Amino acid sequence: MIGQYKVVTLCGSTRFKEQFMEAQKRLTLEGCIVISVGMFGHSGDAEVWKPGVKEMLDDMHLRKIDMADEIFVINVGGYIGESTRREIAYAIEKGKKVNYLESNK
Repeated sequence: MIGQYKVVTLCGSTRFKEQFMEAQKRLTLEGCIVISVGMFGHSGDAEVWKPGVKEMLDDMHLRKIDMADEIFVINVGGYIGESTRREIAYAIEKGKKVNYLESNK
């Protein structure tokens, strides 16, 4: 918490850009400080695929999880890719709460 505000880092496939934006807006209106991805590699940000950039962004995202109280997983249609699975495991290891856009049935 920073003051009265919970800090939430969004995690999930960058193919779900629209859902990231919707979650960011909703959580912000609920009084959360939202940390999101900086680029959407699977939604057109080609710079992500230049040598070394994705690795830097992946490491940076773990640091964003370090700064958060919890993570919010954008799992449209139940989809959770390999990178997001690593982020969830990392968050759990660090004692962070994990919430999901769609419940795991």
